[in-house]
Amino acid sequence: MKYLFLGLLQGFTEPIPISSSGHLIIFRDLFGVVVEGLSFEILVNFGSLIAVLIIYRNDIIRLIQNGLRYITTREADAKDDFRFIIYLVIATIPAGVIGVLFEDKIGDISKASTVGFTLIITGIALWIIRNLRGRKSDGDLTWKDALIVGLAQAAALIPGISRSGATIVAAMLLGMKQETALRFSFLLYIPVSLGVTILGIPDIIGDANFEWVPNTIALIASLVATFFALKWFMNIMAKGNLKYFAYYCFIVGALAILFM
Repeated sequence: MKYLFLGLLQGFTEPIPISSSGHLIIFRDLFGVVVEGLSFEILVNFGSLIAVLIIYRNDIIRLIQNGLRYITTREADAKDDFRFIIYLVIATIPAGVIGVLFEDKIGDISKASTVGFTLIITGIALWIIRNLRGRKSDGDLTWKDALIVGLAQAAALIPGISRSGATIVAAMLLGMKQETALRFSFLLYIPVSLGVTILGIPDIIGDANFEWVPNTIALIASLVATFFALKWFMNIMAKGNLKYFAYYCFIVGALAILFM
């Protein structure tokens, strides 16, 4: 039951802008519900990755096909997709570098009271962009846009700063359309999550206490929860209702500061 609950919690909060890491810390401190070791975190992250791959499978296939076509033939109609791939690579770099350099310091601030303040920051950012409607589509992006969104993703290494929230806020402040911001944010999640999964394989193999059944339950729960949460979030983005996530972050952040 513990693995099922935490898998659902991680999976549901991963794609929506309320910080999955922040919620896991709050529940850990509030109820003492925690799973020791990195294997669990790696597997629930992998579950979320599978869900994102399923939802964006058509975009991924198109980008790969057109990226390869542009490299081999230089066809003009494939150039935008090739550049989009390059921008995803650029945007991945900041989080990778900062994560490696400051991993220990980030772990030191993983406290519920800290999460309270960072959730409020997330809420403020969501409130600022609640009515924005950008004009930039995939073909209008620049390497500077990619770098700024990448830096926003790096900031989300701090617990309580939502990864999806930070990247979508940055993208929309740069003038991207909602659908472009959403697509760039979650396609950007793929290389980061894939890297975490690959680097975590030795931890799973070397975990003498690893339990296959509960961890598999957590993985499946995370996959299912992420799939439906992301579909729900895409619908909310289309309707322009981000303000409700801002309200939620304000309330939960304030409660965490006052009572934890």
